[in-house]
Amino acid sequence: MKTPLYKTSARNLAHAVKHGEITAEKIVSYFSKRIKAFDETVGALLLDLSDRALEKAKKVDQKRAAGKPLGRLAGVPIIIKDNIQIKGERTTCASKILKNYVAPFDSTVTRFIEEEDGIILGKSNLDEFAMGSSTEYSAFRATYNPWNLRCTAGGSSGGSAVAVAAGLSPIALGSDTGGSVRQPGSFCGIYGYKPTYGRVSRFGLVAFGSSLDQIGPFARTADDIALIMEVMGKPCNQDSTCYHELPEPYLDELDTSIQGKVIGVPYSLFEGKIDSDVRKVFDEAMAVYQSLGCKITPIELPMVKYSIPMYYIIATAEASTNLARYDGIRYTDRSKNARTLEQVYEMSRNEGFGAEVKQRILLGTYVLSAGYQDAYYRKAQKVRTLLIQDYNKAFKNCDLIAMPTSPTPAFELGAIHDPVTMYLQDIFTISANMAGIPGLNVPAGFDKDQKPIGFQIQGPQFADGRVMRFAHHFEKATSFANAFPPSFDKEVN
Repeated sequence: MKTPLYKTSARNLAHAVKHGEITAEKIVSYFSKRIKAFDETVGALLLDLSDRALEKAKKVDQKRAAGKPLGRLAGVPIIIKDNIQIKGERTTCASKILKNYVAPFDSTVTRFIEEEDGIILGKSNLDEFAMGSSTEYSAFRATYNPWNLRCTAGGSSGGSAVAVAAGLSPIALGSDTGGSVRQPGSFCGIYGYKPTYGRVSRFGLVAFGSSLDQIGPFARTADDIALIMEVMGKPCNQDSTCYHELPEPYLDELDTSIQGKVIGVPYSLFEGKIDSDVRKVFDEAMAVYQSLGCKITPIELPMVKYSIPMYYIIATAEASTNLARYDGIRYTDRSKNARTLEQVYEMSRNEGFGAEVKQRILLGTYVLSAGYQDAYYRKAQKVRTLLIQDYNKAFKNCDLIAMPTSPTPAFELGAIHDPVTMYLQDIFTISANMAGIPGLNVPAGFDKDQKPIGFQIQGPQFADGRVMRFAHHFEKATSFANAFPPSFDKEVN
């Protein structure tokens, strides 16, 4: 293969394995070497599964040697966020309280991946329990942006984004509750996709906000997003919220023309909220779509401005309910200093949870408490309904909606101390989770310091294929998806 493996798409790697151009074992060994060479620098992984991956790769090669048909992900290395379960392996959620927890079952997405001969290479770092926008809240290690090692990779799926951006794997999985796949995608210069709520099974994903969470992929090409979505976006009887229809043939539809299509832009949301470089990149991206024959039209989404307070009521309420199970009794680490049952509960949680998780549990418990549930939680749900209505109205006048992914490029680690300022990083991403619609970060340029900037495409519910198609046409018309962080653009011995 002429292209270095670390720059080769997952689709092309699988094709090469199926046609005997390379073995799955050689691919896994290659990416394992890159992990050993670079991961100490970027801090992408919490668990290296290279030995397990090599055994899986040998089985894929044995299947091919025996003349058996190979799956769609044959030999493709994939890294998954460490809040997604793999049977027999640790799932820590980057929290001390789960540092010794071993998953007793497979998540649906890991099962679908391995059924198609994909190979899970490791588990990635995250903000503890996926609560954060910078991967600074991991209990175990920091994660660094490969474009600028002083900067955050974004969060909460920062480890997965870095794995793809630094060429440690062609695909990685994250979870997106309020922007946790799209924002790291923007900061790291790669695609980050949040599917329609219910398109991908959440079975085996450790719950944060159950009405908001979605597993989503990172990749360097829109083709690879479409490929992995066809594999993992299938019905699952173990998740009652999962959509029970097969996904569209996303790959087959990528080249369908977008000429004459209408892209809606909520310009009024941008005023005073975005960096000048972000606005410049966004406007240039819209000009590219105009050159492809699309019409750009202003739209209004008046309820989006309430998405941050709405989210931090609903998400924390759901988090406080979901995290109540971590009590030091069943499967979490128990405080060694506890002497009574009450101390087991109190001390195990106090010692096991980090400050950000405690803060969100307290807020969620408060908004659900007697006398406050109507004033906060139920009112937030009513505003959420109005937000969904805003989107439905907007989509009557446009095919897709475009907006920035993040108000700024990647910021330096430790630079944001105020929690509200950190929460505002998700001002453009949260609304897609609230409305249950698909959203995709598309690499689109760089700021004056050569840090990546992306923009976001949002579509109506279950218009996942349409979103990928628009990204694919932008990718063909530009070269941003081919950019690679200079310090990692090299082979290793």
